[in-house]
Amino acid sequence: MTETMTKEQGTGDREQAPAAGRAKPFAGFWPLYKKEARAFFNTPTAYIVVTAFLLITGYFFASPLFLMNSATLSTFTEMAPLLLVFFVPAVTMRLVSEELKAGTIELLSTLPVEDYTVLAAKYAAALTVLALALAGTALYPLSLAVLGHLDRGAAAGAYAGLFLSGAVLAAGGLLASTLTRNQIIAFILGFLLGFTLFLLGKVRTFVPLWLTPVTEFLGFDAHLDNLSRGIVDTRDLLYYLSLPGYFLYLAYLNLYARRWR
Repeated sequence: MTETMTKEQGTGDREQAPAAGRAKPFAGFWPLYKKEARAFFNTPTAYIVVTAFLLITGYFFASPLFLMNSATLSTFTEMAPLLLVFFVPAVTMRLVSEELKAGTIELLSTLPVEDYTVLAAKYAAALTVLALALAGTALYPLSLAVLGHLDRGAAAGAYAGLFLSGAVLAAGGLLASTLTRNQIIAFILGFLLGFTLFLLGKVRTFVPLWLTPVTEFLGFDAHLDNLSRGIVDTRDLLYYLSLPGYFLYLAYLNLYARRWR
C-alpha cells in the first residue's frame, strides 16, 4: 500500500514538474521592454528621428499660418502619414537586425522567455518612441484651441489614426528587421512595405472596380479619413488590429525558425 502511494505520488510529481517549470505568458516582458527603451534613448537614433519629425511637421503646420494667415491642422494630418512611412522604419530597423549582427539573438534564445515576448517588448519600445514623437506635436492643436478654431473630436480622431497607422508601420518594420542582419536593408524593406500601404490608398481611382474594396481596405487613406471625421467603423478596427497582428505573427515565425537554422 505504501509503495503504491509512493509510486502514484512520484508519478504525480513528474506530471506537475513541467507545468511548474513552464514560463507564464509574456514572462520577462517588462525587463526586456526597459532594456529596449533605454537602448533607443542611450543612442542618438530616437533623438534624431523625433527631432526631424517635429521640425518637418512643424514647418508644414506653420507655413499656412504665416503665408496665408490661416491656421489649420489639415496640413499636418495630410503630410504626417507619409513622414511616418520614412521615420517609423528608421526606428524599427535595428530592433532585431542589430541582435542578428552582434550574435546576441542566440543569447536571447537561451533565456527563459518566449520569442513572442521578445518581439512584444521590442514592438512596445518602438511604439513608445512613436507616441513621444506624436506627443511632441501636441503644440499644434493646442495653438488652434487658443485661436478658437479646433474641432476637438476630429483632432482626437486624427491623432488616434496617426498612432494606429504608425503601429501598423512599426509591426511591418519589425518584420523587416527579422529578415536581415543589415539595418539599411531592414530600413529599405520596412519603407517599401509602408510606402506600398500608403500608395494603395491613393490609387483606388486607377484600379478596376472589383479591386477597389481591397485597395481601400489595405491603404491608409480610407481609415484615416474616417477617424479624422470622428467615425469609428468596424472595418477600421479590423484593419488596425489584423494587419499589425499579421506582421507580428510573421516576425515571430521568422524568429522562431532561426532556432533551427
